[in-house]
Amino acid sequence: MDQGSARPQFDTRIAVVVQDDLEVWQKLNVTSFVVSGITASADQLVGEPYEDGSGKRYLPMLRQPIMVYSASRDKLGTIFNRATRRDVELAIYTEELFTTYNDEENRAAVKAVPTDELAFVGLAFRTDRKDADKILKGISLHR
Repeated sequence: MDQGSARPQFDTRIAVVVQDDLEVWQKLNVTSFVVSGITASADQLVGEPYEDGSGKRYLPMLRQPIMVYSASRDKLGTIFNRATRRDVELAIYTEELFTTYNDEENRAAVKAVPTDELAFVGLAFRTDRKDADKILKGISLHR
């Protein structure tokens, strides 16, 4: 992170890509789940707890902004392939996870499907900015 500028510049980018035609509740659900994977992947990403002017404490959050994009299902596959070619670790959410109710069922649902048949509805990753730009080429921020 560049300490000299008014706005911090991070060496890495955190990106979430959600399928563009999901219901709003599904987009929010997918985003929250895949971001939890990013948060769990590296301790240094989480900041210090917050505290208000009265001394009440709140949970810490990620130190770095998260960019949220939307893409078609086909484009999600392209993004998956680009990230995989660059050895970028991914948090994934597949269509099947809308029908499961706990972590064990989620993992079993993913394990039951070969990689090339996974129906991605959301992906998240954290990587250096240059690789992120290449992986995300051709998609837009979510609106």
